[in-house]
Amino acid sequence: MTSTEERLAAIRGGVPPKRHNARTIAALTSNPGCTRRAVLDGAGVDKPKLAERIGFPARFGQSRFAITRGNAFEAQVKADGGAELLRLVAERLGVPVPAAASWTDLGDGVEDDTAARHRRSAALLTGATPDGTQDGAALFDHPLLGLDVAGRRVHLEPDLVAARLAGRFHVVEIKSFPVVDGQADPAKVSAAAIQAAVYVLALRELLAAAGHDPELVSHDAVLVCPRDFANQPVASLVDVRKQLLVLRRQLDRMARVDALLATVPEDFTADVTAEPAALLAALSRVAARYAPDCLAACELAYFCRTEARGHTGALGRPVREALGGVAEVDEVLALAAGERTPEPGQEEAAALLRAAALLRAAARLRADALTGTPA
Repeated sequence: MTSTEERLAAIRGGVPPKRHNARTIAALTSNPGCTRRAVLDGAGVDKPKLAERIGFPARFGQSRFAITRGNAFEAQVKADGGAELLRLVAERLGVPVPAAASWTDLGDGVEDDTAARHRRSAALLTGATPDGTQDGAALFDHPLLGLDVAGRRVHLEPDLVAARLAGRFHVVEIKSFPVVDGQADPAKVSAAAIQAAVYVLALRELLAAAGHDPELVSHDAVLVCPRDFANQPVASLVDVRKQLLVLRRQLDRMARVDALLATVPEDFTADVTAEPAALLAALSRVAARYAPDCLAACELAYFCRTEARGHTGALGRPVREALGGVAEVDEVLALAAGERTPEPGQEEAAALLRAAALLRAAARLRADALTGTPA
């Protein structure tokens, strides 16, 4: 092993690294400025176990009911060789439904042979490029793709890849959350878009490695969800170009693991067999960048939230950015009240806070006047 590999092994306690998947890779993009998360994910630390060990267990994840419902909806959509799915995707792309379409289940019979499944997926996908020699569309159920994350190869399994529709490849994501009156939960759509971007990037890299134009993979992913509260599927297009940019930046950052490790104490470890007090002390020495939306994406969020109490960052990114240079809530209140002189770099934030305090005072006086409440 190299010294870098030895250090990463020491950080996670010598156990094998936890494997990433599309969900965990997508989650990496939720807070790309957090050194703590980047180091732990780069080392392959089991963050759920770590969070439980230090007394701040994660409180999110899919329920068994949601998983069962999702699997049932996916099976329904893919029934009859994907005939209904093909119609949905073609109509959403604005092209005629192909008279002929092939269906290939790339997870059939080789689930336990990852290498063979990956080779078969790569051969069939790269052979399905729309070069004018093939007729009809090609649908690939659960192909196995690959992506490098922090120097390790990660296997990824999109729900479906549609080839030769509108002359391109399209990643298809099937989700069980509903679209009600044409609208879906924005947070769930955002999560699905990031996950689809992971697959788009992996498929583009596969085609590029085979000498094909990576832009053959469309940046428009197809999201299939149930309409309203029934199980009738509906397809939507999700543009993932923005997510691709964020994903590439974060993966590039994690690939430079030596630069990340240079910001971490030499003896830092997140070994889940260590004493909780020692782990808490070790984690506090690695810079974090907590924001409220971490609660939906990072297993260590509850620890980081407790640690960030009293800091402006705990109030959210917009507040932290608006109050650049003012890190503590006590400082904010003192500046707003005019009880302290702003330090260099805090002048703009102090003026904003003072103006807000004056507006709030004026609003209270007006409300008191309207209600007859004495000042």
